[in-house]
Amino acid sequence: MKKALSVTLAVLFTFWAASAFAGSQCPQPRKTKAAPGSAVSLDETANANADHGKELYIKTAKPMACIMCHGEKGDGQGKLGAALKPSPRNFSCAETMKNISPGQMFYIVKNGSPGTGMVAHSKTLKDQDIWDVVKYVRQTYVK
Repeated sequence: MKKALSVTLAVLFTFWAASAFAGSQCPQPRKTKAAPGSAVSLDETANANADHGKELYIKTAKPMACIMCHGEKGDGQGKLGAALKPSPRNFSCAETMKNISPGQMFYIVKNGSPGTGMVAHSKTLKDQDIWDVVKYVRQTYVK
């Protein structure tokens, strides 16, 4: 009985550890739907406020702040991120992020990403707020 319990706990720990560190995988495989052509090429980050984006990312975005899933380091290791399949986007992975345009990020934040835990923020954030978050994420985590 003790051996069966030990084996069960080891298996559960292995699955937990694998899911807890999946978000930091680099490059991070993803099949996120591409934004429409006109949205992909948009880039309003020059007029965005990264300080306001940081405030939204860390504590004020609704329904929940970005940090809860994407984490303090932008690596997808937030408190709620480990429970999501697929894991949240790892912004700190240059290999993953090199082909993701500001317009793609804006589109995903605004409209969500079906098949992931990323919900649409179009009802809770103004377009300028979203650009602020995109600028903050890109200048803080994307290298």
